[in-house]
Amino acid sequence: MAIGSDDRYVAALEAARYLAEKGFEVVEIGSLKTGKVEPWPEVGFEVGRMVAEGKVDWGIVVCYTGTGVSIAANKVKGVRAALCFDAQTARGARLWNDANVLALSGRLTTPEVAREIIDAWLAVEKIDESERSNIEKLKKADRSL
Repeated sequence: MAIGSDDRYVAALEAARYLAEKGFEVVEIGSLKTGKVEPWPEVGFEVGRMVAEGKVDWGIVVCYTGTGVSIAANKVKGVRAALCFDAQTARGARLWNDANVLALSGRLTTPEVAREIIDAWLAVEKIDESERSNIEKLKKADRSL
């Protein structure tokens, strides 16, 4: 699992710590790796590439609002990044959209909320089969655009 952040936000640090505690192998990207502020597009692209290339199963990206890294990650073919502010949105993003990158706001996401969001994300083991055709439409768009 890759987690990238453009700055050392508490939400990003807690997500990395929490996932490592749960036994996940965490690949740190951006500020989590360098300790300094990094360009948010590069963070989103790098995590997105790792997911799209199958180097990791899924990723987390964090910037001040979460929007920039989400947009950047979604520029990578094969990535379905979802900006989530609560557990139910994260659950729905996995269940109905087969999201493979979770985007968080470094400004708004507290450590407790980050853990709740991650737990909801992880609780979804497979997508809702009624959404399979919609997910396939996204995958087809990746190949044709």
